[in-house]
Amino acid sequence: MNSFFRRQLTDYVEYHRDPWNCVMHVFGIVFLFLAAILPLSLLSFTLFGVEVSAAVLAVLPVLFYWFLLDLALGAGIFCGAVALLSLAAWIVSHVTITGLWSLTAVLLVVGVASQIIGHQVFERRKPSMADHPAHLLLGPMFVMAKLFIALGFRHDLARIIQPPQDSLSYSQ
Repeated sequence: MNSFFRRQLTDYVEYHRDPWNCVMHVFGIVFLFLAAILPLSLLSFTLFGVEVSAAVLAVLPVLFYWFLLDLALGAGIFCGAVALLSLAAWIVSHVTITGLWSLTAVLLVVGVASQIIGHQVFERRKPSMADHPAHLLLGPMFVMAKLFIALGFRHDLARIIQPPQDSLSYSQ
């Protein structure tokens, strides 16, 4: 793990100590990611003879950034992104435009609400993005890191992410 990512993650974790806030983030981040790529999945381009959606083109630079931060977590997020991009493509091919925009709106509202509830109700502090806009890109890394830890991998991340037993910011 590079030192830049370690510093970013350490700072991000301070805003995400409550386990229920973390659960809210899992759903919120997935819903917000899907809400972002659904409308972009309507547009497609032919690049080098291959049909590519605007959603894929939008996700590639962010995936590259995540790979640079941490190769293993980036690979995990890549797998999740492929699944969500596939789901978005399926949804686009099976719903009307009105249905797509309605679903996008619902995902956006529920995703944002879960983030706000997580921070206001469980964490009792403002979201980390209010102080650090770059944390918008760290949410998926945090969720993937929690998954890796739950599966017994990446003990180096567990030392950063697991709340200390005497932490005042951790509410039970």
